[in-house]
Parts: sequence; structure tokens; C-alpha cells
Amino acid sequence: MATQVLLLFRLRGAPAARLPPLLAGWSRSYTQGAVGSEYLHRSLVPTMHYQKSLPRLPIPKLEDTIRRYLNAQKPLLNDDQFRKTEQLAVSFENGIGRELHERLVAQDKQNKHTSYISGPWFDMYLKARESVVLNFNPFMVFNPDPKAKYNDQLTRATNMTVSALRFLKTLRAGFLEPEVFHLNPSKSDTQAFKKFIRFVPSSLSWFGAYMVNAYPLDMSQYFRLFNSTRLPKRDKDELFTDEKERHLLVLRKGNFYIFDAIDKDGNIMKPSEIQAHLKYILSDDSPAPAFPLASLPSENRDTWALLRQELLDNGNEEALRKVDSAIFCLCLDDFPIKDLTHLSHTMLHGDGINRWYDKSFNLILSKDGTAAIHFEHSWGDGVAMLRFQNEVFKDSVQSPAITPESQPAAVDSSKAVQKLHFKLNDALKEGITKAKQHFDATVKTLTFECVQFKRGGKEFLKKQKLSPDAVVQLAFQVAFLRQYDQTVATYESCSTAAFKHGRTETIRPASIHTKTCAEALVKKSSRRSAAELWQRIAECSKYHAQLTKEAAMGQGFDRHLFGLRYLAESMGTPLPSLYQDQAYEQINHNILSTSTLSSPAVNMGGFGPVVPDGFGVAYGVHDDWIGCNVSAYPSRNAEEFLQSVHKSLEDIFNILESTQVDS
Repeated sequence: MATQVLLLFRLRGAPAARLPPLLAGWSRSYTQGAVGSEYLHRSLVPTMHYQKSLPRLPIPKLEDTIRRYLNAQKPLLNDDQFRKTEQLAVSFENGIGRELHERLVAQDKQNKHTSYISGPWFDMYLKARESVVLNFNPFMVFNPDPKAKYNDQLTRATNMTVSALRFLKTLRAGFLEPEVFHLNPSKSDTQAFKKFIRFVPSSLSWFGAYMVNAYPLDMSQYFRLFNSTRLPKRDKDELFTDEKERHLLVLRKGNFYIFDAIDKDGNIMKPSEIQAHLKYILSDDSPAPAFPLASLPSENRDTWALLRQELLDNGNEEALRKVDSAIFCLCLDDFPIKDLTHLSHTMLHGDGINRWYDKSFNLILSKDGTAAIHFEHSWGDGVAMLRFQNEVFKDSVQSPAITPESQPAAVDSSKAVQKLHFKLNDALKEGITKAKQHFDATVKTLTFECVQFKRGGKEFLKKQKLSPDAVVQLAFQVAFLRQYDQTVATYESCSTAAFKHGRTETIRPASIHTKTCAEALVKKSSRRSAAELWQRIAECSKYHAQLTKEAAMGQGFDRHLFGLRYLAESMGTPLPSLYQDQAYEQINHNILSTSTLSSPAVNMGGFGPVVPDGFGVAYGVHDDWIGCNVSAYPSRNAEEFLQSVHKSLEDIFNILESTQVDS
């Protein structure tokens, strides 16, 4: 399983998770096709059928964690620094680390309903006080509808909203096909197997799937997709979900609108009525508010918590409740997308007044029908978000609820659509003004650049028996060395969704192998034969595949060390020396935060750097080309970095092609 996974989006300090190819495609064989207009499909196997019997996330052996940690530190440290770090690591392994590890294992045995990392990982997100904008929330842009007329803003907004509601109903009815990674789909992704496995008790169903080389994935995060919001609180935020509510939240020009998208009997409202309500909102000529409330969730979390309490105390409880409990937030922008840079800025942060950044996700549609998902990251790791995006794209394209010629229903939208009004005192007006000023000042410093390498992609690299992901990660190492003469902490995150309440584990692409290879390419390429350089590239690929496999099986070092530190802090134990080592701080200061995504629904994605002197590198390895979308703050030059990445890929492809000719 582990060697065949793909990347999704980042977590805090990292890209988000590597996922099985299944999640990125449409090859899933649905059991009974679409069911009327209320559901996407009706799976023979109940959605949560495998959840109870999922295997538990293993805690690695402490000696393996220390060995892997030191291997990851080697390319980042000189000999003296490494000796010091090695001594601290060995001391930790034989002393306080051993005590913490044994306590963690004992604690894990008493909590078999979850994983050892789940609670600490939620805490890590919810205790973070930085703004969720740029620091946490990523975006993923939908491909355009292949039928050009269907990209009209109103048509597409209506169709995507109806498809999203179909997803909601399919999920809650237990009809959504379970998330399963099929290594041998001819045996496991069949009607015959599904008819068999549905009768196997949930406590044993995972084992039945395993017998035919199928791996069900954890779906415990899916319920947070809808009716959910992150609520700001002092010191630690909370996640709020209210599945009883039936209304949709729509933002336009910073104004808030709600209307029921599901009726009192639980049925989706007629698409023509949803179309009518959205048309009514789009035709509202109200100006943007002088004090746009939507700027507040872009603030520091403690500041926002205080201002939210002020909102509640000032008579806004009901209006805020409507915002928090809405099924999701639909954002209708009043401008078209100019270019790819404008697209990235629009979908990652926008203008600070037409998004509700705390919502589980915002579905954004620009005036030209360009659509994207912007999502808050604390509730989940992206598995659910990408599945949602794939299903919504597929359904809205293949089974659109309306056509461009469809007429809106003859309903009185002025009564059905409620515009929310907020009572603002002077303190709130000042808070909103400052929040918008902070937002504007911060996003002004962010740059986005993108590049396409068209000489080759996945197909060529696989013919070379190389991991496409490993080659691109090597190109990043070569590029950074060429630009800054350094090897730095690099982060790639791997989903551990194959385990109950699994979150992510880290792949560390910067290794002794990539450092040696990068130095050979940048500093000594003229002295080495193409065959020798090809061999070094192959070694990088092999080692990267090993790291990927270990991470997917929960056998990295980052989450284990994080869990041990969290345990020490929760016990009030003095922080062990290992965690006070500058090298530990440095390896967690991820200058290269990278994430790849491959999906027929997704055009591109992006996220902000996770440290002020870092790059946020979103990339995709396609069949015959490679694309990169990179963000940076002023201390780094994204354009130069991408030029260097392009040059590095040229060098690598020159070597691979020349050795191909020689052979």
C-alpha cells in the first residue's frame, strides 16, 4: 500500500496527507448508480461498515524512532552539531525517553477506541493562536466544467450546491461508498465482494477486505464536513457541529445571507428554488459593509475570541449561531480571475471580507465561474475534503441539477432569503478595523509564483523505474542548494488513515542521499559520468520510497516524538534535553513545506509558507508535465526558486535521457 500513495494538502507546519490513488480518481465502482436526485449513489456496503474493525495506529519502537530521527538530522548538521545531537538522543532513549515511551504505550492500551496521536494533534491545532489564514487553511481549485456554458456563476453555484447537498445526504444516510484502497480491484472492487462483505460483522469486516488486498480507510472525520465551524476561545478553540440545521450561508460583498437548502422533511430544496435564491443574492445591490464582520476570523485567535464574546454580549448570539451552524459557506465573488497568481491569492485569502475562514469549508465561485474549496484544517487532514471535492465535481458535471437555460422558480426569495445583520458597538467596530488592517498588511507580503515543466512527467519517470515524487523532491533539494547553498528541513506529510483515528506521519525528503546527489549535480556535475549521476538519483528514489512506506505504516519518528513531548508537558515533567536541542528546533522549522495533489477534479492548489523564511510548495506530477505553485514572504524569492527548480529538473532529465540513449 505505502509505495503507491499520493499526496494531498498540508497540515500545520507541513503539507497535508499522502493518499491512495483511489481518492484521486473516478474508477470507484458504485453499487447501484445514482438514486433519484437526493443521493449521489447508494452503496451496497454501509459507509461506516469498516470503521469498528480498523487496525490501531502502532507506536514505533523507541530505538527505531531515535535511529530515524538521527538519519534525518545528518544532512542538516555539521559533524560537531551531529555528535551533540546524537548524545542527547541516546541519553533520551536510555533515560526519560524510555519512561515516557512506556507510559505512552500503557496509556494507548487503555484507549483502544482511538489512536495515540489523535487527541494531541487536535490540541496542537486548536491551541495554536496564529491566524488560520495563510498559516493553516489551504485551497484547492476545481477544474472548469468541460461544458463551457455551465461555468456561468449562477449555473455552477447552483449545481455545485445541489451536488454538495447530495453528498451530505448520501453520507448521513450511510449510502456513501466506504473509502477503500484497492490493491487488487478486480477482486475487491466488485459487486460480488460487496454483496459478501456487507454481511460480515463490522467487528470483522476489515479482515475480510484485507484478505482480498483491500485497505479500508478511517472515515471518522467526515461528519465535521457539514454544519461545522471552529469557534475561537481563549487559549484553545473548540469545534462546533449542529447537524439539525438546514440552512446554507452565502457571502457576497461581505454581506451575510441564509436560506434553507433542505426542507423540514429532510429533502433537498428544488434546484430551481436554490437557483432563484442565489440569483436574488447576486442581484442585491447592497454595498459592502463599512465594518465587514468576516475580517474577524482572520485575527489572532485570542483577539478574535475576545471580540466574539463582545459580539455575543452585544446581542448577536442568534446571528452568529446561524453562521456557525450553516451547512457550509458559499462565497460569491464579484470579479473574474485574471491569471494564476490572482487565482492563488483569491482562493487562499481573498479580500478578507467575503470568506468565513472558521467554517469547515468555503465553496468559492468567482464571477467567471472559477470554483475552489478553501478549508479550515483543525477538524481533519484532507481525506474527507478531497473525497468531497471529487464527488461534487463528478456529480455537478455528469448529473447537473440545472442547465444554463433553466429558469429559476417563481418564488418570493425576498421572504425565503434572510440577510443577517450584526449589532456593532464602538469596540467591535475598532476590532474589525484593526483586523482588516492586520489582514491587508500580512497578505500584501505574500507572493505566489508558478511554473510548468513540460519536458516530461510521471510516464517517463516510471519507465526509468524511478518514483516521480522522489525525483521532484530531489529537484527541490537541488534547487535550494543552488539558490542558497544549504540543505534545510523539508516536510512531506503522509496519511495514516489506514488506521483507526490515524492522522498523518512525516516523510523527511532531505536525506544524506539527496544531499550527496544535489552536491554532485550543483558543484561537481562535470566530474561525474551520467551513469554515476543516474545511480545517485536511483538511490534517492529508493530511499524516498522506503521513507514513504515507513510513514504510511505509522513508522516515522515525528509523531512519536511529538506524542512523547506532549505527554511530558501534560505530566508537568521538565522538558527533556532532546527537545531543547537547537537541532530539534531546526528540523521542525520547515523551510521547504511541500505538497502534491493529483485528481481529475482539481486544477491546482496552494498554501502559505509555514515559517516566515520558508516556501509553500504545491506541486503536481502529471503524465507528461510537472507543475509547481510556490508561495513565499519577502525573505525568500519564489520566482528565483522556481527558476532553480526548472533548471534542476532539466539537469535530472538530461541525465536520465542520456543514460537511456547510452543503454
